[in-house]
Amino acid sequence: MSLGMLVRGHSVRARLGVGLLLLLATAASAASPVLVEDWSAPPVGTKGIPAGWKGQNWGSPKYDFTVVNTNAQKALHMRSVNEGSTISREIKGQVDLKETPLLEWSWRVTLLPKNGNSCRKATDDQGGQVYVVWPRFPDAVRSQIIGYVWDTTQPAGTICKSEKTGTVTYVVVRSGPADLGRWLTERRNVADDYKQIYGAAPDAPGALSLAIDSNDTNSTAEAFVGALLFRRP
Repeated sequence: MSLGMLVRGHSVRARLGVGLLLLLATAASAASPVLVEDWSAPPVGTKGIPAGWKGQNWGSPKYDFTVVNTNAQKALHMRSVNEGSTISREIKGQVDLKETPLLEWSWRVTLLPKNGNSCRKATDDQGGQVYVVWPRFPDAVRSQIIGYVWDTTQPAGTICKSEKTGTVTYVVVRSGPADLGRWLTERRNVADDYKQIYGAAPDAPGALSLAIDSNDTNSTAEAFVGALLFRRP
């Protein structure tokens, strides 16, 4: 074998090796979970709207929120007394639902709004609420929003369009008091839920929101929300 052939052979093997490493790196990157929030940045005791999140532009929210350190994990403690508060975090360009369609989060709901029912306008309050948002202009008319909720009375598995906010469709993940006070981890395939609700494959979501409200039922609600992330099935 000539020196030239040997050099060319090494060069080909080197290129193949680099290509394989790049392929493996790309695959590993594609498989990596996309962390939205784990509350590790804000100090314990931080109150109100956490850094990196935005408040709502309607109503009179109190944002009775506090970053806490529970025995299980750091979390956002959310409390509502006859009011509603929503915060949102932009995730535009960060989540590819073809690669990471599973939304995973942990929560501990301790108090449900009295007689809350997501499917009725007069009682549209929930103790735990996690929303995936696809903004469409004008937002109030064309946006698409899936709300994963812990409802007081509607059975788990219920899917209904909000009678109060036409852009929102609720998916009842938990119902009633049976698991109150327990830390639970939920996983939902957002791509599958979107297809079931809207009849088409989703594009990339633009925001993730957390909310708590009790104003329709004139009552009180309380919840803790831990880490939120998107991951592969």
